[in-house]
Amino acid sequence: MWPMDLHTRYPALSDLRHKAKRRIPHFVWEFLASGTGDERTLARNRAALDEVLFRPAILHGEFEPQLATRFLGQDYALPLGIAPVGMSGLIWPDAERLLAQAAKRQGIPYTLSTVASQTPEDLAPHIGDNAWFQLYPPRDKAIRQDILKRAQAAGFSTLVLTVDIPVASRRERQVRSGLTTPPRLTPRILSQVAMRPRWALGMARMGMPRMRLIDDYADKVTGLSTNAHAGYQLRTAPDWDYLQWLRDHWQGPLIVKGVMRAEDATRLETAGVDAIWVSNHAGRQFDAAPAPIEVLADIRAATSLPLIMDSGVETGLDILRALSQGADLVMMGRGFHYALAALGAAGPDHLIDLLTKDMAANMGQIGAAGFNDLKGALVDR
Repeated sequence: MWPMDLHTRYPALSDLRHKAKRRIPHFVWEFLASGTGDERTLARNRAALDEVLFRPAILHGEFEPQLATRFLGQDYALPLGIAPVGMSGLIWPDAERLLAQAAKRQGIPYTLSTVASQTPEDLAPHIGDNAWFQLYPPRDKAIRQDILKRAQAAGFSTLVLTVDIPVASRRERQVRSGLTTPPRLTPRILSQVAMRPRWALGMARMGMPRMRLIDDYADKVTGLSTNAHAGYQLRTAPDWDYLQWLRDHWQGPLIVKGVMRAEDATRLETAGVDAIWVSNHAGRQFDAAPAPIEVLADIRAATSLPLIMDSGVETGLDILRALSQGADLVMMGRGFHYALAALGAAGPDHLIDLLTKDMAANMGQIGAAGFNDLKGALVDR
């Protein structure tokens, strides 16, 4: 058990975020916290969640809210999962392993990114039945086949195809911070590292993070620039034929991530997808997108498939908001990395405890014994 005083010292994600900013270098903070453009979409995600209101209930007596859920045939302790974040190991040393272990302990899904700093094989000893693999679609068919084979052999049961990055976003804040792709240890970056000794010591033990899975294939493709992000050079903008190829070659649940249109959800269901992930990439890709919570109800009406939502989620109340609009599962990426950077290995468990308590407290206010009761408590907008 982690020390009980964590709830006194860090009673909310905002406290973890504040501490995380003091423990990681500035360029890493900008990599984690930034959006793209003027960050209008980043702000819109938060503002739109705040617009979802519930009517408090009275005289409903005592009850214990039921927080467990079932998703794609798997039972989870909470309607919550850990979203993929590229180069997690840059944010905190050994982040992927620590997050995978926390997800296994807590009975929630963990999603490993294609551009993580550890490979599927690295995490194989640390995952349970709740491990998902997020695919940035490789252009080369042989590389694609090999990645799928490796992910499945390592124990990743569910494939998540990300479709909302047809081209690279600009992410101007990252550029201003001095972060380059690939990262280079310039004097400016080294001065930032020197101010964060605990992060620096962890990196010294683990080695500087890099995209290890992508590195395995970079030397097999001719014509790659050494001055550009290898991940972007290897991937393609997928089309419907690409999706069909994946459906034919992946033996397990297939989720498509980055859906924001109801008509796409309908076609995805016809294509044999198992679930749809509603997301605007947390405001990091396109600065004129609506918030996922704003389009979620329309997508729910357009498909019978299970729905996932992310982007802007910070609290247990936000999770309830997403569920009330039609989500079956809610994913969080930044929050778990704030928690890791703030508290190390203790961070993810503490955050999950905070979110659990917040969900239960707000369900008590609403009078919702289960998630099916949430929609009836909504304030009409």
